[in-house]
Amino acid sequence: MRIGVDLGGTKIEAIALDDAGTERARTRIATPQTDYPATVAAIAAVVATLEGRLGVRARVGVGTPGAPSAIDGRMKNANSTCLNGQPLHADLVRALQREVRLANDANCFAVSEATDGAGAGAATVFGVILGTGVGGGVVAHGRLLTGANAIAGEWGHNPLPALPGDPAPRACYCGRAGCVETWLSGPAMAADHRAVSGETLDAATIATRADAGDAACEATVQRYTARLARALASVINLLDPEVIVLGGGLSRIARLYDAVPRAWGAHVFSDRVVTRLRPPVHGDSSGVRGAAWLWPR
Repeated sequence: MRIGVDLGGTKIEAIALDDAGTERARTRIATPQTDYPATVAAIAAVVATLEGRLGVRARVGVGTPGAPSAIDGRMKNANSTCLNGQPLHADLVRALQREVRLANDANCFAVSEATDGAGAGAATVFGVILGTGVGGGVVAHGRLLTGANAIAGEWGHNPLPALPGDPAPRACYCGRAGCVETWLSGPAMAADHRAVSGETLDAATIATRADAGDAACEATVQRYTARLARALASVINLLDPEVIVLGGGLSRIARLYDAVPRAWGAHVFSDRVVTRLRPPVHGDSSGVRGAAWLWPR
């Protein structure tokens, strides 16, 4: 039995899977806000809850925002800022009294979809998060790639490939400008729509109105599609994955799965592109399932 824990900004969700990938139990609680010791205790509590229901001691994987530093193991790059600088892995090992596997939440998404989701059976899978932020993870031959600096897959903080006539690069919270995240996150789509049309709408509303024939929203979605194609083309040029799986709120925009592959060929260094773009099989559960699959079959 394996337990996956998804440590989110507002909730901590845990799931128990057996070796066949069948869900055996699930629970969730609110994340203690800005309280690191309480967060560690809460993770231990959800693991204890599931083990109490199942009557077994399980292997535990945890998906987190950010990642452990390769220098000292302390957390970095987490938008849940109370985690940054903290020895989360060591503290969880101590609290749970066992080895714990820890990975970035985007990596967990990629592991889930590569194991028994949209990328199952593919040699190389790139999992994409398009939500409040933009992230990614790489699974090759069934193995998660973390990288020498624990940042493999962090395409959201590469610059969007530029074309003549593009707007000026936008400032990113990371201190750089023009990052993919500043163009392809949900807030970025809303900001682009507001800058061009003067109308304040969230990304979900923009997509819905575009499908209903709203011209301004349609133009925003078309700009987004073209930028996503450019950004993913750079991933294809570097990794050449068999499958790219989209996750996060913007992955629900159905037209992307046809329109983006039709557009990315112009930017890929190949005479043809056979990479498949797919929606997630496990949807919002991919992150927590992927944390469990940090312990493979």
